[in-house]
Formats: sequence, C-alpha cells, structure tokens
Amino acid sequence: MKITKAVIPAAGLGTRFLPATKAVPKEMLPIVDTPTLQYIIEEAANSGIEDILIITGRGKRAIEDHFDKSYELENELARAGKEELLPRLEYISSLANIHYVRQKQALGLGHAIHCAKSFVGQEPFAILLGDDVVRAEKPCLRQMIDVYDRYGASVLGVQEVPDADVSKYGIVDAEYIEENVHRVMDMVEKPSFIEAPSNIAVLGRYIITPEIFTILEKTKPGAGGEIQLTDALRELAKEQPMYCYTFEGKRYDVGSKIGFLKATVEYALAREDIGASFLEYLRKTVEDFGA
Repeated sequence: MKITKAVIPAAGLGTRFLPATKAVPKEMLPIVDTPTLQYIIEEAANSGIEDILIITGRGKRAIEDHFDKSYELENELARAGKEELLPRLEYISSLANIHYVRQKQALGLGHAIHCAKSFVGQEPFAILLGDDVVRAEKPCLRQMIDVYDRYGASVLGVQEVPDADVSKYGIVDAEYIEENVHRVMDMVEKPSFIEAPSNIAVLGRYIITPEIFTILEKTKPGAGGEIQLTDALRELAKEQPMYCYTFEGKRYDVGSKIGFLKATVEYALAREDIGASFLEYLRKTVEDFGA
C-alpha cells in the first residue's frame, strides 16, 4: 500500500530552549530564515506524502498560522511592491494537506502517536520527529519509503551513534539483511552503554503499519513514566517483520542547543545567497577568538 500520510508530533514544551520557547513553539525556531518544522514538512512532501497530521498542544497556534494562507501579508507585500516575496509565501501554504489535533496531556511519544489513530485509519504511515532535521540529496523519508516498497513492513530510520551517546536514543538489536538494511530483533529505550545491544540508534524517522495502534492502547508507561513508542514497536516486531534502514544524509539534533547551532551554521554555508560571505565572517571570527 502506498505511503501517503505522515504524523509529526509537535506538542513538546521545548524547555531546553527557554526562554525563547516561552512564547514561540520550538518547532518554529528558524534555521537561518526557515522554521525547523518547515524543513521536515518539505522532506515529507518531497517524499510523496500528501496528508500530514501535526500533533500540537497549548501555545502552538503559530504553527497553524505559518502553514496557513496569509491574505493580509500577501496584500501588504503586493501593495509595497515586494511581489518577489509572494511565491515563497504561496509555496509554504501549498506544501501538503496539513491537519491538526491536540495532545491534551503530555503522556509521551507513544501517546502522541495514538492521537493519530483516526487520521491514519488502516494505512501504513510515516512519522517524522521535529527534533531531527536531515540534509540529504535524496530525502531521508523517500529512502525509507523505497525500503518499505521492497519489504512491505515497518521501517525505522537509523544511523550509528558514538558509544557515549547510546543512552540518548532508542537502540536496536538487528540482524543483517542487505547493505543498509537490517531485521529488527529487539529494541531498548535509552539504555546504558553496558546494556545497549548495539550503537544503532533510531533517529526520528519511521514507517509503521497500523497495527501499532492496537498495541499502543495496551502499552503501559515505561521510561520516564511516559508511554514510549519504542515499547510498542518492540511488541510490533514480535508480531510481524520490522526492518531498520541506515539512511544517507547528515542528521542534526535540533532539539539540543549545539545541534541547532550546527544546523544553522551548515545550512547557512550551503546557501548561495549568503554562504560565501558567512564563511568569510566565520574565518575572521575564528581568527579573532583564537588570538
């Protein structure tokens, strides 16, 4: 079955970016001049996704406003003779069919995904986490959909992480199938290095079959007292085949300050309009700080 729906959880409080996130959703913090969430929605749209459900919470109205059409702003730009900016605004509101539902209680990622049950129905669907931005020649999600098309089963987007970082992620125990593809045998959420079965981490991209919802309804709170998606995926892997795919591209953890800064710098350097001048600025700044 073709993957046409995606779910993006965006109900978190963004406490690591306070005070900026006191009034601004963390998903709307810009990398250069584009909100992080827009990069993720662009990835989904460029992968063939037609309908996107964003799981929001209180104080997230700015997300809806950003992806809506803004007649007042467009009229003002036209009146001011800035028509060259209009295509950029029209592009944002036409990326995909975007829907919204609120997660009324912060009970974990598994609970957030369960909020999408009515939207998903009986179709396989994609999940893209807002803390993970991936720069890749071929969109990360498109790579994973291609794997799903070959195997017809759930696919987790993974990459190897340093041993010191395994306790930050869901880690898989996997069996080699082919280049970049492994069969998932088990998973553990944020294990210590000693307990970790590998250093292969799930990094914010999933394609999951709809049977996950039945499992989530029975999943009890796990790590952190929250309903963990990882726990539900472990059960799903016992019932049907599940694969993990080592995707190509550079992933940024924009949920951390250092990851957000790295993404900002590298996306800026890749821009044709500002890259060269920004690189010159960085060189001078490094010299000044090193003096």
